[in-house]
Amino acid sequence: MNYIIKKILSAWSLFRLGIAGADANILSGNIDRAIILLAIPMTLEMIMESLFAIVDIFFVSKIGVNAIAVVGLTESMLTITYSLGWGLAMGTTAMIARRVGEEDNDGASVSAVQSIYLALLVSLPIMFVGIFFSEDLLRLMGATNEVISEGSGYTKLTLGFNLIVILLFLINGIFRGAGDAALAMRSLWIANSINIILDPMLIFGIGPFPKFGIEGAAIATIIGRSLGIIYQLYHLSRGKGLIKIHKDNWHLKPTIIWRLVKLSAGVTAQFIISSASWIFLMRIISTFGSTALAGYTIAIRIVIFTLMPAWGFSNAAATMVGQNLGANQPERAEKAVWRTGMFNMIFMGTVMIVFFLFGDGIAEFFTKEKEVVDNASKCLSIFAMGYLFYAFGMVLVQSFNGAGDTKTPTIMNLFIFWMLQIPLAYTLAIQLGFGAEGAYYSIVISESTFSVVGYFLFKKGKWKTIKV
Repeated sequence: MNYIIKKILSAWSLFRLGIAGADANILSGNIDRAIILLAIPMTLEMIMESLFAIVDIFFVSKIGVNAIAVVGLTESMLTITYSLGWGLAMGTTAMIARRVGEEDNDGASVSAVQSIYLALLVSLPIMFVGIFFSEDLLRLMGATNEVISEGSGYTKLTLGFNLIVILLFLINGIFRGAGDAALAMRSLWIANSINIILDPMLIFGIGPFPKFGIEGAAIATIIGRSLGIIYQLYHLSRGKGLIKIHKDNWHLKPTIIWRLVKLSAGVTAQFIISSASWIFLMRIISTFGSTALAGYTIAIRIVIFTLMPAWGFSNAAATMVGQNLGANQPERAEKAVWRTGMFNMIFMGTVMIVFFLFGDGIAEFFTKEKEVVDNASKCLSIFAMGYLFYAFGMVLVQSFNGAGDTKTPTIMNLFIFWMLQIPLAYTLAIQLGFGAEGAYYSIVISESTFSVVGYFLFKKGKWKTIKV
């Protein structure tokens, strides 16, 4: 009993250190301790992001099936924005981590500024398309006139203010590269806590707030994430972390921007390739009606709720790899990846069991419409079949990216998602008549294949030789 109590107290102490942002000793000391201290705030950061997604769809589901459908369609298009945000964030994380590992903190600060300039540039085309062509985009995605009429305002706001999504992810990437995962966690918690509080007030018109309907969900997101960015910028300019941006750092450095473009392009391409494949999957599922689309949208939000914490572990691996390669410690970097993968598989294996046992009950939390619940529950059960593969594959991909080897996972994404997943989804769902379930099975098969291929490529060790 005393042994168990000591273990619980030790785990609690480690958790508190992670929340407080204690030094993880990334370059020396116990690897498991370093991983956990990094992963705790990174995982909590991702949990808040996934909690926001769950709460958001919970309130939107109270409006009706069409509202759920428009959120699903818009989210599938917004994945392009997420791809840019995550791509820039991972490229920035890799560059910042490498500079910090080389003990060049001033160079890290200059790189951080150039990444912000790049974010401003890439957000403009999406803003233009979102503001002026939101209805056309929804129509292209297969939305009915009723869905377009009810939800085009949501789409316009969400895409029109895409910069705040990109900046929030990007600046957190700066913090993670420096090993300051706790600050990244607090930024997202502030942003999404405000978002969650405002969601029902702006959707339903609670208290002094007007009733905006589905557009209220978009407005809540814009306000919450904007305040999160203000908090981030304050700490970049006046904080006590490794990255301190002063007025002299704001000079434009085209050479660094170009290096960042080349580094981020591979990661961005990975996300765009996989995101675009999800858009095609959404288009396939939309052919089976709003009920199937609503069920799939609910299930995806639940899946994201579980995948986001797993991304926290994966981001910890990326930071470990980047800084240790910068310090010429490739063996420590590799060991960190295998250990992180094991931790992630334990977590995802637990989630897999929960989905198998309680899929119906989880889906019923969001809606009582039986057909929607059946679709969502079936989707969760099928997705869960590949959770152990997803767990390790996510760590491997982020480790490649953290090392600066963005080419390998980009090629993997292109072949597996476009040459396997999309044709397989179309064949199973439409040509062979399996319906929406056919698309779900294609996701499990392709994601599992991705993880197996990634394992063998990582073992070859080419990632250890990449220069950043």
